[in-house]
Amino acid sequence: MRTTAITVLIADDHDLVREGISAFLQAHEDMRVVGEAASGEEAVRLVKQLAPQVALMDLVMPGMNGVEATREIKRISPQTQVVVLTSYHEDEHIFPALRAGALSYVLKNIRSQELIEIIRKAAQGEAMLHPRVATRVIQEVRESRRAVPAAFAELSERELEVLRFIAQGHSNAQIAEELVLSEKTIKAHVRNIFSKLELADRTQAAVFAWQQGLMRKG
Repeated sequence: MRTTAITVLIADDHDLVREGISAFLQAHEDMRVVGEAASGEEAVRLVKQLAPQVALMDLVMPGMNGVEATREIKRISPQTQVVVLTSYHEDEHIFPALRAGALSYVLKNIRSQELIEIIRKAAQGEAMLHPRVATRVIQEVRESRRAVPAAFAELSERELEVLRFIAQGHSNAQIAEELVLSEKTIKAHVRNIFSKLELADRTQAAVFAWQQGLMRKG
């Protein structure tokens, strides 16, 4: 029985790259390329029209770059999973892309069949990171955890992230937009933070975060 094809958008400013990837994907029965974009702006416009399951996103493009496009795509089409496909593996590219909402981050030197598997996994909400990228992400998580004062040991990584936003004066709606999560989810995190730290409100949480040195990092 033939399964429904995964709809894919390709965003890359090089015609040859787009055409090559498109031809390769279309050769697989479970893949259907529904659009091609040569810029971030065009990618956002096409996602708004087509709502593809997966968007393959280059990072360096004229005008709106891939990070900005990813953030906007996740805002207008949360169900679209963004797979960054790039030649860049530096921190200044990796972390902004992931924070913007990219599910996966892979380099253009991967094998063609690997790309197929990455798209299939993305359509199911499963993330894939290039080994070099995964190493940097793990290192960053470890360094971040070591920098967290003991007073916050009971908080999860996500709760720490939410608390930092609270300490910076962000509302639940603003935090939800920044983290590409629902406001309901953010409210749940805030409740957990108050409970674990035995605090009454956002003001107490913000003061406590600054007093205990949580905001010194970065």
